[in-house]
Amino acid sequence: MKRDEIVAVESHSGTEAEAPLSKLAHFGFLTLPNFSMIAFTSAIEVLRMANYVGRAEHYRWSVLTPDGEPARASNGITVTPTTTLDKAGMPDVLIVCAGWNVADHVNDEVIALLRAVAEKGIPLGGICTGPYALLAANLLDGYRCTVHWEDMSPLHKRYPHVRFADELFVIDRDRMTCTGGTAPLDLLLNLVALRLGHAVAAQVSEQFILERIRGSTDYQHIPVDARVGFSRAELIEVVRLMEANIEEPLSLDELARLVHLSQRHLQRMFKMFLSVSPTHYYLTLRLRRARELLRNSDASISRVTTVCGFHSPCHFSKAYRAQFGHAPSVERRSSV
Repeated sequence: MKRDEIVAVESHSGTEAEAPLSKLAHFGFLTLPNFSMIAFTSAIEVLRMANYVGRAEHYRWSVLTPDGEPARASNGITVTPTTTLDKAGMPDVLIVCAGWNVADHVNDEVIALLRAVAEKGIPLGGICTGPYALLAANLLDGYRCTVHWEDMSPLHKRYPHVRFADELFVIDRDRMTCTGGTAPLDLLLNLVALRLGHAVAAQVSEQFILERIRGSTDYQHIPVDARVGFSRAELIEVVRLMEANIEEPLSLDELARLVHLSQRHLQRMFKMFLSVSPTHYYLTLRLRRARELLRNSDASISRVTTVCGFHSPCHFSKAYRAQFGHAPSVERRSSV
């Protein structure tokens, strides 16, 4: 596990979290109707396995609902036993687990519960669509957060005081947000590493047959049509051309010609909908591909340089350092 991937907890400008994230022991999982079972179990199983490989009860957890009655997951299964926050006692961190139609289940009772927990300085989190509950309670204003890519665009417009990020998970001071699927595995593994050390986190990941623990610098793949909307067919086509031509990058002129647009129009579209130039977007695609290869393949750095369309090792190293903060060789050493 890489040291630079263990998330740093930023200092809080207001009340400090009651339990530093490196000392979290009691996790509360607030399940809402139609919650995602894979996200929920991905989180909770990390704690169970950490106790197993750590040979002690380092963690305990409570499955909560507002009324104490089991919530039904989106796959039709309910989880028991469940209890209320009052009966379970205040956890060290409260994580909202949600799924389909989350807005229908974030009512005044849920919002009041979350605000009461926040007032006590308890860290709060959300997995899958769980961050929506924190957003609705205005508990992410001024924070960085992430949500599943399907929800990114509408929530970004609705909550302008929140800094949305593309990462798989984000920890900002006493708030942690995570996308869906198996990404909660990585969030919880990073929290285990903060408390029990990298070796224990690595043992847990090995039990789950994971190739590596993804960190706070790993991005969720967001389809370009989800970013810009299906009506921007030319922009979507340009991005797909970029993705299909990594080893031999197309020039801006070639891209514009293939989609029957002027270079100026292409530049304007990228700036308007993706907030970057087409050249920068293309370079980022190639560098992320390079990082993936360095982490997950045995390809040499020189081979990665070529496969990702860089003709000069010096240019590749300089661009890589500018994007990720370190040289490609550091990435390769850290993944061993």
